[in-house]
Amino acid sequence: MITESNLFYPLEPAPSDMLRLGREVMDRALTFIEGIADRPVLPVEAAPQGFITAMLAPPPEQPGDLTALLDKVDKAIRHAIEPGSPGMMAYVPPGGLYVSALADFYARVTNRFVGMALISPALTALEDSVVRWLAGICGLPPGAGGVLLTGGSMANFSAIIAARHDRLGERFQDGVLYMSAQTHHSVAKAARLAGFPASAVRIVAHGPDLAIDLQALSQATAEDRKRGLRPFLIIGTAGTTNTGAVDPLPDLATIAAAEDLWLHVDAAYGGMFRLTERGRQRLRGMERAHSITLDPHKGMFLPMGTGALIMRDPSRLAAAHEVEGDYLHDMRSAQTFDGEYLPNFAELGPELTREMRGLRAWLPLHFHGVAAFRHQLDEKLDLAAHAHKRLSADSLLDVPWRPELSTMAFRVRPKGDAPDAIREAEGATRELLDRINGHGRALLSSTVIDGKFMIRLCILHFRTHADRVAEVLDLIAQEARHVGTRLT
Repeated sequence: MITESNLFYPLEPAPSDMLRLGREVMDRALTFIEGIADRPVLPVEAAPQGFITAMLAPPPEQPGDLTALLDKVDKAIRHAIEPGSPGMMAYVPPGGLYVSALADFYARVTNRFVGMALISPALTALEDSVVRWLAGICGLPPGAGGVLLTGGSMANFSAIIAARHDRLGERFQDGVLYMSAQTHHSVAKAARLAGFPASAVRIVAHGPDLAIDLQALSQATAEDRKRGLRPFLIIGTAGTTNTGAVDPLPDLATIAAAEDLWLHVDAAYGGMFRLTERGRQRLRGMERAHSITLDPHKGMFLPMGTGALIMRDPSRLAAAHEVEGDYLHDMRSAQTFDGEYLPNFAELGPELTREMRGLRAWLPLHFHGVAAFRHQLDEKLDLAAHAHKRLSADSLLDVPWRPELSTMAFRVRPKGDAPDAIREAEGATRELLDRINGHGRALLSSTVIDGKFMIRLCILHFRTHADRVAEVLDLIAQEARHVGTRLT
């Protein structure tokens, strides 16, 4: 529709057009949300022939019709995995709170720059209030801070940069960092991006509980020092992706202090469980870390693209990331407002141009209240404990590890220790996973732990409640009986 407004200013719709466009998007959004629980988690059919090619087409020279364009988008959405389903129990489910989506919409309309405090001090304060709150949840003292980033991968990267700068200086080629095989692969990737070769990433043994072996860690650092290398960083995990295992964080903190090493805790999955009493007990030791990765798009159910790096001493983050730009000199003239010091977020991470990321967390926290988030996380711990009890009682299944958080791994139990029996059980486990996912009511994922092919079940989505968990457990039992009868 051509109006006088968009005839002369084609990128500025008239207010009436804005309202019409917004209503169409809102109507589709509400329809999408209303049907999300009943849609299959996996798309029931592949995208039709030619559709992918059509979506690769370049934009036209002349305007298009919003309804027709959104029809294409909706079609593409139907042929994607549904991460917002209550049956999404694969990997670590992302959130997508509606109020966060409203916050993102408003943040993009108002389009404020929140990289340098002087440009938008009150909005910087809004975002910093979220960071300070997260630091408090982690147990860090007043003065702790950090920065919101796009996710745990970027947070781990910036943490390694900060640790490298603080402990090794400009000459860091002889530095060594330590992690277990259960540590998220983004840490090894971050180390590579930070300039370290694969040989600088020391993989430390883990114990039967999948937590890092402290004796092996101490031995590895001692041997590296004898070689003339410089150990500088320990990565502890507060909730592994495979099983939710938690490293012995208090002991890691003690080793780090004794050997003058930086302790970074990757709590992307598990950290927000510290909102609960059980989570605080299970994640003791996080409060002694130098830096912590959190993913609020997991444990706070926010939209994908919401991560956080929390620092005991934010000045060490700034020292590693700050680079002078002459044209930004004026922006550093003031960082104290109403007696409060506010950070320049652009100096705490890789991004100079950055969106107003804090509103997507601030608005739902203030709208729903913290208790609502705590209740959700307590519910997930309860559901995981129930799921573990039910799966462990099934004689056809092997469930080796009790979940410390809300993730568990299981497989079809082998009929003995002979290689043929183990191979047969692995094939049955793969078939079991396919049969469960084939129902469309849940999506589980797989992993390999110490050479064993395992099925993972992670209960974290805010839409996942007791009814869907009970349905999925029934499906697992039903399909386990089907594949188990064929084992010799």
